[in-house]
Amino acid sequence: MSERPERPDPIYTQPYDPTLAEKLYNPQKPMENRITDIGPPHYWQFLPPVIQRNYGKWKSHEIIQPGVIKYKAESGEVVYAVRCGTPRLETTDYVREICEIADKYCDGYVRWTTRNNVEFHVTDEEKLRALLEDLKSRKHPGGSYKYPVGGTGASVTNIVHTQGWIHCHTPAIDASGVVKAIMDEIFDYFGSHKLPAQVRMALACCLNMCGAVHCSDIAVVGIHRKPPLVEDERLEKVCEIPLVIASCPLGAIKPATAEVGGEKKKTVRVNVDRCMFCGNCYTMCPAMPISDGQGDGIAIVVGGKVSNRISPPKFSKVVIPYIPNEPPRWPTTVKWIKKILETYSKHANKYERVGDWIERIGWERFFELTEIPFTWHLIDDYRLAYDTYRTSVHFKFTSHVETVTEIEY
Repeated sequence: MSERPERPDPIYTQPYDPTLAEKLYNPQKPMENRITDIGPPHYWQFLPPVIQRNYGKWKSHEIIQPGVIKYKAESGEVVYAVRCGTPRLETTDYVREICEIADKYCDGYVRWTTRNNVEFHVTDEEKLRALLEDLKSRKHPGGSYKYPVGGTGASVTNIVHTQGWIHCHTPAIDASGVVKAIMDEIFDYFGSHKLPAQVRMALACCLNMCGAVHCSDIAVVGIHRKPPLVEDERLEKVCEIPLVIASCPLGAIKPATAEVGGEKKKTVRVNVDRCMFCGNCYTMCPAMPISDGQGDGIAIVVGGKVSNRISPPKFSKVVIPYIPNEPPRWPTTVKWIKKILETYSKHANKYERVGDWIERIGWERFFELTEIPFTWHLIDDYRLAYDTYRTSVHFKFTSHVETVTEIEY
């Protein structure tokens, strides 16, 4: 990492002032001292002083225990980063408690990671021990940890997930509920280094994929299996028909006229053979709902990654095309996620990611070891994916074949 360039800009030296806008605003002359288009505050203002002093001059880092990373700078200064899993959807009371912990141990500095973890930074071992004990003592009324420490190294990382039923308008499944059910079952892998390598997990509650499920080791995707319902009676009142037609990425929507109560109304029709059930039309038109309590469900994909280590980045592949929605604990989904994870843990080599392990043993062997049923839905037949076609017709399933141990000549 290169050193921070020297700039005369005072933004590097002046502390962040959250009251600046209020100080500059004059209600009698609202255009006076008006500041616009300045974007978010510069990140440099929020770095702890020890990180500012050693920016770009870090000598080494090591994971001294699950969830605790020790950074050592060329100057000899040391920073301990304590990583905690969070529920992602957080109450204001929860955020205030995080700030209280940061004030107590970290001089008020705290950061969130891209995988919905929170990190506390301390500079000496005494504070580190006190912080870890404090975090361990904080629990929810049900007994679970509020701030579980882990997610580093050869562990399951905190699951990145989308909004789900709690906030989004097109989900096929819930997000927080499924993630909670999965992590309750595999929690031991979050706070330990039992796995061959890091396992990044993600969940997207529909195919619009606000999460990183397309490049995660193991991921859950919510899927719609039916086209949107067209509400002819109210569509022209609440939707702009040209916008609805333009919203479909596959051109599956066309204008139409329908007779409702003896009156002709402008509406649309969906070409079911073209529709991929993405729900984008519902985003543009509330009279085309796509959520379906019985048809919607879950697909599980595995083998993706972003890292360049050992092998190039790769996309995830579908291994279970459909599991019904089973709230509140989603037992079938949890069972298969745990089965895949434990099979990988048992058979993979050290430092081998899930996708690298599968490619080494072959996809046939993967399905045999995990006992996942193989169906025609799992064959890559997307007509534009020429580079990903498996051109060989040879399949090497062995579970139904008797092994010959001796051959007589």
